[in-house]
Amino acid sequence: MLTLADAPEIERDDRPAYRTYHATVTAIRALSPHFTRVTFTGPEFEYFGTDKLDQRIKIVLPIADFGYSTFPQSSDWYADWRALPAEQQNPFRTYTVRDVRPGVAELDVDFVSHGDGGPAARWLTGARVGDELIIVGPDARSLSSHVGIDWRPGTATNVLLVGDETATPAICAILESLDPSVTAHAFIEVPSADDFLTIDTHAAVTWIARGEESALESAVRAWAAENPREFSSALASKAQVLEDIDVDIDMLWDSPEEATVEFYAWLAGESAIIKSLRRFLVSETGIDRTRVAFMGYWRLGKAEAQ
Repeated sequence: MLTLADAPEIERDDRPAYRTYHATVTAIRALSPHFTRVTFTGPEFEYFGTDKLDQRIKIVLPIADFGYSTFPQSSDWYADWRALPAEQQNPFRTYTVRDVRPGVAELDVDFVSHGDGGPAARWLTGARVGDELIIVGPDARSLSSHVGIDWRPGTATNVLLVGDETATPAICAILESLDPSVTAHAFIEVPSADDFLTIDTHAAVTWIARGEESALESAVRAWAAENPREFSSALASKAQVLEDIDVDIDMLWDSPEEATVEFYAWLAGESAIIKSLRRFLVSETGIDRTRVAFMGYWRLGKAEAQ
């Protein structure tokens, strides 16, 4: 096992931002009824990108009869994967980096147990220490290793984060990275009160236990009504028009580039709820749309598009 003293000094070049890593499960820990942390190691994890925040990675899952024998190892793995016969295409799911410790070659990924019977849920149910899989993640040796990060607050000193359980690992990582000078409010909706997690942050965090329907939008609306000064500097000078996005067909995703602003909002979770929250913040409240990042991580009743 590598030690921090053994970690090599990284030299960056123009190699692809992402690459495939062969990973082995070293620990599995239940954080709550619906959150499980899996720790991985790998022979080249000392090069795993350390940007964290909300950086996306792909967990590639084994398939019967083939395992990983047909999964492409090229830098253009996705195009090569799509060219394979359907029965040889390993399923994969998108997650975020919860923590990475290249000095000891470790990566933490927090999984949400949906109980939906999908390939990731089945893998997690049977996962054991020593299991092997493939992870597509950032390469710290690339000049573009930050690709896949949508948290772009720039110089904002007042930030709002909103999300459900699928966005919880990203929100936790972001909150733990914030400078103490940044004022932050976070609203996180999870399946039950037993899923409220401990975060090392100075931010004001409101955990919401989901009832028969989501209460996330109501919580954000109440906060906005009570704290108009928090985002007064971010109001647009004129009315804004939002294009209508059919979340059953199109991806709901917009991540503005960094700007010199005082207020910044980041929203992620179930597409229909995020669409409604975006409409509330931009169309109803009048916050400049360039100061709101929104990502539909999933759609109720639909599997992740591949």
